[in-house]
Amino acid sequence: MSNPGGDWEDGTPERLYVITGGRSGDLEPSHLDLVTLIIAKSGPKPGMQPEHAAIMRLCQTPLSLAEISAYLGLPVSVVTVLLGDLIAAGHVLSRPPVAPAKLPDLALIEAVIDGLRKL
Repeated sequence: MSNPGGDWEDGTPERLYVITGGRSGDLEPSHLDLVTLIIAKSGPKPGMQPEHAAIMRLCQTPLSLAEISAYLGLPVSVVTVLLGDLIAAGHVLSRPPVAPAKLPDLALIEAVIDGLRKL
């Protein structure tokens, strides 16, 4: 049975539609994925949409898109739209995560071990 007043925080499709303004993607193609790191340039601005302000508060230190989604309890697709807005407005920066260091060639490692054994 539906609550006529509706609980606005229940994650209904209608609420998600309102949060994103009916959009399902960015106006411009973005390169955001689950591990893209987001950091706010400053704190939230007066008059910001509550979800935008929440992202700005969360991202005072770098967080991944997946972490932001989990903390806000919103689907990744919705957070992607919101982040697209914030990136376009210049409020947040995005960057790919630091790539893991490449391991040296196995032959090089074996040569070093052999050299150390000969000492």
